[in-house]
Amino acid sequence: MLTSCEVVDGLLRNQAVERVAVMDSPWADTIAAWVRQGYPTRTVYKEAGESRWRPEDGRWEELTEPGEHLEPVPAWEVFGYDMVGCGGRFDLMPWRDYSELVEETDEWDIKRNGAGASLKYWKHKSGTPEHIAFLMTSREVWERDYRPHLLKLDPERLDVDAARKRIDAAREAGRWTFVGGMFIWELMRQSMGDVTMYQSLLLDPAWLRDYNRVYTEFFKKHYTYLFQRIDLPNGVWVYEDLGYKNGLFASPKVLSELIFPYYKELVDFFHSYDLPVVLHTCGSTAAAMPLIVEAGFDAVNPMERKALDNDPFVFAEKYGDKVAFVGGLDARIFESNDKALIKREVADYIEGMKARGARLVFASDHSISPNTHYDSYRYALDVYREHMMY
Repeated sequence: MLTSCEVVDGLLRNQAVERVAVMDSPWADTIAAWVRQGYPTRTVYKEAGESRWRPEDGRWEELTEPGEHLEPVPAWEVFGYDMVGCGGRFDLMPWRDYSELVEETDEWDIKRNGAGASLKYWKHKSGTPEHIAFLMTSREVWERDYRPHLLKLDPERLDVDAARKRIDAAREAGRWTFVGGMFIWELMRQSMGDVTMYQSLLLDPAWLRDYNRVYTEFFKKHYTYLFQRIDLPNGVWVYEDLGYKNGLFASPKVLSELIFPYYKELVDFFHSYDLPVVLHTCGSTAAAMPLIVEAGFDAVNPMERKALDNDPFVFAEKYGDKVAFVGGLDARIFESNDKALIKREVADYIEGMKARGARLVFASDHSISPNTHYDSYRYALDVYREHMMY
C-alpha cells in the first residue's frame, strides 16, 4: 500500500497508482460552524505573540498573554487529506510589513497594502476582498515608488521556521506537502487594480512585461532562499484566478504574450528542484487549458463547474495524458446536504474520471462553504472511499 505522499506524487508524475487521492479546503467560518456540529478540537498552549483561534468566526488573532486555548484539529488530520499546504508564503508587497487601516465598521475593514491598493475585507466571514482604490496607476508611479523595493533578496519577508515546522509535521504523517502563493496576475490586480491592468495590457504592455520580469526574479530569489533553509516540500501550488464565470479575464492571445511566458519560467524553476506544480485558477478555464499544458503545469485545480465549458470529463479526454486534476466536484452538491444526491454525484464523478483515465485528486470545485453540514461532508468522503480504487 502506497503512502499518501507516494499516491499524490505518482498522480502528478503520470505514474501508476492504486487509488484516487483526496484533499479540500473548508473555509475558516465553515470550520467554526462544524465545531458546533461536532468537529474535533484540542487544547493547545500558546505563547504571547502566537495566534489563537476565535470560535465565533474561525479567524485567528494575536495573543498578548500566554495560556491554553481551544482550536480545531487541522482538516488534513481529521479527514485524511493526502495533500497538505505548509505555508511558504512571503510578503509580496513592495513596501514590506505595511498595512494601513483606511476605514472600519463592525462588519468590514478597508486596508491599504504595501503596493498602495485599498481593499475591503469582511471581518467575520470568508470572501475575496473588494477592490476599492489604487495608487499604482502608471509606469511612472511603479518605477518611482514601488519597483526599487523588489530588486533585492529580503529574508525578512519569509517565515522560514513556520514553513519548516509545518512541512516536518505533515511529512511525519506521510502526506504530500506543498508550499505556494499567488503570482503575477493576482499581484497586478491587488497592486494596480483591474482598470489600470486591463488598460495597460493594451496600451502599455512594456510596463507589464517589466512588472512581470521584476516579480519573476523576486519569486525565484525568495524561493531559492526558502528552499536552502528547509527540507524541500513535495511540490508547489500557484494561485492565479484567470477567469470569471463566462470566460477568461483576457484573451488567450494576450495571456500567451504577456503572462504565460513568466508562468513557464516559474514552473521550469520549480521543476529544476524536481517539484511538481499545481495551478489553481477559478472561473472558466477551458480556453486557457492549452496554455496551461504548454507552460508545463503538472495539475490544474479546481475546474469550477458553474463556469463556462468547465467539464472535467472533457478536460480528462483532451489533456489527461498531460496533466492531473485536483477538484471538479460541484460544491453545491455538498451544500444540498441531500445524502442520496451526494452519493450519486460523488460516485458518478469519480467513476467518470477513472473511466477516462484521469489522474484525480478528489476535491470540490470551489472549497467548502458553511452551507455544507459536517455530517454531509463526512458522508461524501465515505462515498469517495467506496470508489477511490483504480
